Amino acid sequence: MIDPPIESAEASVYTVPTDSPEADGTLAWDSTTMVLARVRADGVTGLGWTYGPAACAAVIGDRLAPVLLGRAALDVAGAWRAMVRAVRNDGRPGVAGYAISAVDVALWDLKARLLKLPLYRLIGAVHEEVPVYGSGGFTTYDDRRLTRQLVHWTQERRIPRVKIKIGESWGADPGRDLDRMRLARKVVGDEVGLFVDANGAYSVKQAVRVMGEAADLDVRWLEEPVSSDDLHGLRAVRDAVLPEVAAGEYGCDLTYFRRMCQAGAVDCLQADVSRCGGVSEWLRVAAVAASHGLQISGHCAPHLHAHAAAATLNLRHLEWFHDHVRIESMFFDGVLDPSGGSVRPSPEAPGLGLTLRRADAEPYRVG
Repeated sequence: MIDPPIESAEASVYTVPTDSPEADGTLAWDSTTMVLARVRADGVTGLGWTYGPAACAAVIGDRLAPVLLGRAALDVAGAWRAMVRAVRNDGRPGVAGYAISAVDVALWDLKARLLKLPLYRLIGAVHEEVPVYGSGGFTTYDDRRLTRQLVHWTQERRIPRVKIKIGESWGADPGRDLDRMRLARKVVGDEVGLFVDANGAYSVKQAVRVMGEAADLDVRWLEEPVSSDDLHGLRAVRDAVLPEVAAGEYGCDLTYFRRMCQAGAVDCLQADVSRCGGVSEWLRVAAVAASHGLQISGHCAPHLHAHAAAATLNLRHLEWFHDHVRIESMFFDGVLDPSGGSVRPSPEAPGLGLTLRRADAEPYRVG
């Protein structure tokens, strides 16, 4: 086919209230903002998004669109490089990096749609199914709400891995953290993998003490026990506890992930397609992880990750995160079913396999 030029690149912002107040170890929120990127060529539109501030949309309009217009739509690598160069003076980590991530996914979705292929087939399928774990378990949940969510994942959806938040109020209440871990283990039973996420709330020795007191609970995954910027601290915790230590969700470039791997800071590397630089950078990050003998796990935004994950040789699993699953189910047709503990990207639908329901999304549009 003739490679059509990119005709437009634009973004819209949507803010969706949570279904109840939510918090983790270091942050509380009552709404989630999605910045949706749309890139168009030859009458076909590709979609991508990030969960970040509305300022991402301004970056897309002011910085990224001008370097994309007229470029060959199939040359995603060249477009990615042009976007990274365009934000040199703005700083790539953070808002600019999130904006690049959203547009990069839209470019991949567009390319796959133009070629009439599912995205994971375009990249090169490795897995027909992508394992997931149920994620939420916010520190704001009381025992009844937490129990209901855990039962939904494990009994109704038959997902064999679940994750809850700990480290409440920057680690100020480890007793409640332990009580909630005990409740979670009681609800899900002995066979389900129990994961916990402190979101960087603990000190090194506090994390080790808490995990020591939880030794009888068979916690298998300890996410961000200390700040992900503290690579020595992550390594110290990793060396001292039995659960696998994971981090990486805030990474915005390849160097970040290389340093984390070289430091021996994690047992499994996390990356987020909506933050790290899109599908383009995810694939390179996965290669860096593989070079250190590590698997990679997708952080949040499950429908953004599913195709890239299915094309990743050293994939561990994907986070089926309550907030983002809810929003993506509200906004798109073609969402995936995690029943049984995995999702299967459609082998027939082109691109990401998703169609925006504009009428359903429009009430949440801002700006």
